[in-house]
Amino acid sequence: MREFSRPVKVEVSAEARLPDTVFARAAAEPEAVALRRQESGQWRDVTCAEFRDDIAALAKALIAAGIGHGDRVALMSRTRYEWTTIDYAIWSVGAVTVPIYETSSQEQAQWILSDSGSTAVFVETAEHAARIEAVRGELPALTHVWEIEGASLAAFTATGADVDDATVEERRTAGGVDELATLIYTSGTTGRPKGCELTHRNLLFTILNIVNAPLQKVFAVEGRCTLLFLPLAHSFARLIQIGCIESKTILGHFPTTGPELIDTLGVYRPTFLLAVPRVFEKVYNKAEQKATSEGRGKIFGAAADTAVAYSKALDTGRVPLGLRIRHAVFAKLVYGKILAAVGGRAQYAISGGSALGDRLGHFFRGIGLTIIEGYGLTETSAPTAVNSPEGNKIGTVGPPFPGVSLRIGDDGEILAKGDHIMRGYWGNETATKEAFDEDGWYRTGDLGTLDDDGHLRITGRKKEIIVTAGGKNVAPAVIEDRIRGHAIISQCMVIGDNRNFISALITIDPEAFEFWKKQNAKSGGIADNLADADLHAAVQEAVDDANKAVSRAESVRKFTILPHDFSEDGGEMTASLKVKRHVVAQRYRKEIEEIYSA
Repeated sequence: MREFSRPVKVEVSAEARLPDTVFARAAAEPEAVALRRQESGQWRDVTCAEFRDDIAALAKALIAAGIGHGDRVALMSRTRYEWTTIDYAIWSVGAVTVPIYETSSQEQAQWILSDSGSTAVFVETAEHAARIEAVRGELPALTHVWEIEGASLAAFTATGADVDDATVEERRTAGGVDELATLIYTSGTTGRPKGCELTHRNLLFTILNIVNAPLQKVFAVEGRCTLLFLPLAHSFARLIQIGCIESKTILGHFPTTGPELIDTLGVYRPTFLLAVPRVFEKVYNKAEQKATSEGRGKIFGAAADTAVAYSKALDTGRVPLGLRIRHAVFAKLVYGKILAAVGGRAQYAISGGSALGDRLGHFFRGIGLTIIEGYGLTETSAPTAVNSPEGNKIGTVGPPFPGVSLRIGDDGEILAKGDHIMRGYWGNETATKEAFDEDGWYRTGDLGTLDDDGHLRITGRKKEIIVTAGGKNVAPAVIEDRIRGHAIISQCMVIGDNRNFISALITIDPEAFEFWKKQNAKSGGIADNLADADLHAAVQEAVDDANKAVSRAESVRKFTILPHDFSEDGGEMTASLKVKRHVVAQRYRKEIEEIYSA
């Protein structure tokens, strides 16, 4: 199939705006719980009226500060309650939110603030403020820097005390659905990040046609709630924030994906999860490591195999009796403990950002947590295709959601149309024109195929296609995702352009390495064990398994283990955890040459 479309499910009114639901719900059911926020280690309910009042108070302060309709206001913070209230307050005065990752460097923050022409910025901490102050002289449009932590935000909010409710209402209702809501800057794996112009229509069209169609079952659970821990500067998390507000799903915030997250999930007990594949890989790996350390490694292995087999059998419509019995036994011995670790209530999880991997998808569905994969880009308001609980086809990212059309170009590129596509790149007419073909289809830059049911399968990035010396085209994503799924491996970058064979640069997961070291009676750090035969054997096992998924010409023949993991701080990763291939290739050119000269 070369093209597939779905009719729109929910039309968006010309007068609709993102804050409308907040103010309407506060008027209709003021005491209903809208969010929960963590205070002194305890979760406190935030009612619809409280949420509206917090937003309105911030909006008044923005008006008092002179923030005008259409002004850009940046927001640099970890995921927290205030992120959401500030976001909606900016929209409530007709201004435009410009997210900045809290991990961004001075130079990155300076570029976004300068390119967007932001007149103000909210920062979480004094350290963030110092980062902005260091480049303030290069930002003539920036007139305000407001902090969130401590008493700073309360002091700012108090400055709007003389602005009345009628003024806020006038500003909130002045704009239309096609006005700019946010500028989200792409991660920038190559070159300067570009600001994607997303309107109120883009975001409302996307989320309303998802929560009322493919993900309706996820957002219709009684007592529904979720804990948002991915960075809200990322379009994926941002859209789920809006989805929770629009669907009356209780929203909580947590600022990190660190080790303390699991304990927090156990207390918060979400009904669904939102995460990137790396989070699910870590949940699986930690469960496996714990079982192994307790002498139950073989039991866990059998349980994992049973879960995968059970999930695959569900696809056939028939689960053999013996498999059902084994599954029931392991549900009590193994699966229940894994599910309890994430709160014990979640039946569904939404995964995006990169491919999950078939085995992991089948494993989690087999234990009772269905992971729903989707696909999209910042330019497509996050999703453009998504699976559903009822039609979850593991290994695909689902069909286009209602109102969206997908086409596969002659060169295999995925093309998209719909009201979810950005208006353009901010101040960059050339890049905007290049992003669309002559018929108005958005060029995603990704490669894929559509099956007979319209489900999309991602096969690689158009710009990342490797052409070997023998003329073989290789899409690295397939084998990289498979290798990364191994417990001991953190990152993998396949190389081989104009070379005689495919090879890989591989980094070791620091947490998994500590466990491996104990199991194998080793000492020292990763860099001390680069030549260790057992470590090479463990990595070779992952490579051999991944090679089963591709042809011989596409398989990894040699690899090098690097002494350090890729990181954002090190410049090898973007804020959304994509590898900057050109940076890695340049930084490790000596290691690459050694692979091919040996």
